[in-house]
Amino acid sequence: MPPHRPDPAPVLRLHSASLRYGERVLWSHLDLEVAPGEFLAVLGSNGTGKTSLLRALLGQVPLSAGTAELLGRPVRRGDRRIGYVPQQKLMEQGTPLRARDLVALGLDGHRYGLPFSSAATRRRVDEVLVSVGAEHLADAPVATLSGGEQQRIRIGQAVAGRARVLLCDEPLLSLDLGSQRALSELIDTTRRDLGTAVVFVTHDVNPILPMVDRVLYLAHGRFRVGTPDEVLRSEVLTDLYGTPVDVIRRGDRLAVLGAPDGRGAHGHDPHHPEEVGA
Repeated sequence: MPPHRPDPAPVLRLHSASLRYGERVLWSHLDLEVAPGEFLAVLGSNGTGKTSLLRALLGQVPLSAGTAELLGRPVRRGDRRIGYVPQQKLMEQGTPLRARDLVALGLDGHRYGLPFSSAATRRRVDEVLVSVGAEHLADAPVATLSGGEQQRIRIGQAVAGRARVLLCDEPLLSLDLGSQRALSELIDTTRRDLGTAVVFVTHDVNPILPMVDRVLYLAHGRFRVGTPDEVLRSEVLTDLYGTPVDVIRRGDRLAVLGAPDGRGAHGHDPHHPEEVGA
C-alpha cells in the first residue's frame, strides 16, 4: 500500500468572509479553500459580487467580515504571487507598448521608476512568450494585435512571475469561439504545468466546463460550492434563487432558464435558451 500523502495546503482560503456595500450584502459567511492546481469557476447573475470577490483577493477592497489568506498569510495589494487576467479590452491604436514589454511588466512592473531589463528578465520574457504561443508577436505593438492575441499576451503577463494563483475576470468576453477555446486551453495548460490555482469568473461556463474542478455559484447574497454536477442542477439553482430555474443539458453543453426577473436565470429571454452564465 502506498504511503498516505496529506492533501496539499490550500493556496487560497476564505473563512467566514462577507462583503457588503452599505446595506447591500453581496455574499456572507463564505468558507472556501482553493488547492494548488485547482480550477474554480465563479458563476452568478450580474451584481452578485463575482468581480468584487476577485478585488478582495487582490487586496483592492477590504472584506466586511472574515478573512482572506494567500499561502497562510492575509492577502495584500500588489502580491506578485497572484496573477490577474482582466476582461478583454483592446488597447488604443498608437500605444507604443510591445508584447514583450507587457509581459515584462509582470516581472518588474511593481518597481518604482523605469523597469530595468536585465538579461534574466529578457530570458524569462522569451520563455513566457513561447509558453503562451506568442513568440512571433514579441516585438509587435500590442495595439495592433487582435483581441485574442492581446489576451494571450495578458495571460503571459499574469504568469510571468510564476504566480501561485491566477485570477481571471471574464477573459473570454467578446472573443470569437476559436479564441475562447484557444485561451481556455492555454489557461488550463498553464495551471497544470505550473500547479497554479485558477479562479475564473465567467458568464458562460461552457468553454471551460471540461476543465472546471469546482463551481462557486453566487446569488442573492447566498452561494453554493461543489463540482459542476453538484451545483449546476435545477433543484440546486431553484433553491439558490428562490424561484423555479431549469438547467438543460444538450450534449456537453448547459443552458439555464428561469430567473427572478422573469427573463431567464441570467437576464435572457426564457424562450431562447442561453448557455450557463454568471
